[in-house]
Amino acid sequence: MIVREGRLDHPDVIALLEIHFAAMLANSPPGTCHFLDLSGLAAPGVDFWTVWDGETLLGYGAMKLLAPDHGEIKSMRTTPAALRRGVATALLDHIVTTARERGITRLSLETGTGPEFDAAHGLYRRHGFEPCGPFGDYPATDFNSYMARSI
Repeated sequence: MIVREGRLDHPDVIALLEIHFAAMLANSPPGTCHFLDLSGLAAPGVDFWTVWDGETLLGYGAMKLLAPDHGEIKSMRTTPAALRRGVATALLDHIVTTARERGITRLSLETGTGPEFDAAHGLYRRHGFEPCGPFGDYPATDFNSYMARSI
């Protein structure tokens, strides 16, 4: 497994992003999705990584800088064929290490609630994230869930 920076122009990455966008919209009430689209993922202050096994895409994730000491994990997704192979853990470890190297001391994230989001909640809890209130411009809703950890 190799984590690479970028590759937003790769057709497999674009296809997985589209799967992610569709799943988030299908499993979330209107107005509660906060994923970054392609232009958002390519914006200044956002780092985007992909995970590969040779030429096979396994997953992706991003981190958005909110403040010099505060980052937000954005849009992590594993391909269906790579589920339960440690892709998300490898990516999350990479994001935490990169954030720490940059002087970030807090990582936050926003996700949904319900069965479709249980695996994400479990992953983040296993890696030290705990529930918190909304941060940045996020609203308080019954659907959105917020987590954070110090690093």
